[in-house]
Amino acid sequence: MKLLSFISVTVLGAAVAVWFVVGSAADQPPLEGWMAQFTLNDPPQPAPETEVLTVAGEPVTLAAYKDKIVLVNFWATWCVPCVREMPSLDRLQAAFDKDKFLILAVSVDRGGAAKAVPFLKKHGIDNLTTLLDKRMKLASALRVAGMPTSFMLDRDGRVVGSLPGIAEWDSDEAKALVRYYLEKG
Repeated sequence: MKLLSFISVTVLGAAVAVWFVVGSAADQPPLEGWMAQFTLNDPPQPAPETEVLTVAGEPVTLAAYKDKIVLVNFWATWCVPCVREMPSLDRLQAAFDKDKFLILAVSVDRGGAAKAVPFLKKHGIDNLTTLLDKRMKLASALRVAGMPTSFMLDRDGRVVGSLPGIAEWDSDEAKALVRYYLEKG
C-alpha cells in the first residue's frame, strides 16, 4: 500500500511539474534564433509620451498606435547595420496586416524627412511607417544605446521587450514572435 501511495504521489508530482513547465513556456513568447536576443520587460513598461514627427511634419506619440502590436525600430541612413536590416523589416511588415501589426521606422537622421524618405525610396522600402526623431528625444526616453534597436509594444501601448542590434526580422523566429503577441490579445 505504501508503494502504491509513493508511486501515485510521484506520478502526480511529475504531471504537475510537466504542466508547470509546459504551461509557463506557453505563456512566454518564442525566443529562438534571431529572437534569442529579444529581452522581455517583466512587467511591461508604459511607452514614453515623447513626441516625434510624421514625415508630413505632424507631431505624434506612440499612444496614437494603441490597439495594434507595434514594432518600433530606431535607425539612421548612416548606420550600416540599420541599412542591412531595413529590407527584412519591410518584408516583415508586408507579411502582416497593418491594422493589427505596425512597424514604426523611427529615423534619427538630423536631416529629417529630406534625408530619410529618399533613402527609403532608393532602397525600395515602402511598407514601413516612418517617423522622425531628429533630436533623439524618443530614443533617449527609451534608453537606446545604439542602432539599430527595436522595441515591441502591446495593444495597450506598453513596451513588452526590446532587441538591441541587428536582426533578420523576416525570419521564421521573428514572425513567430509577432504572431505570439497578435494571438495573446
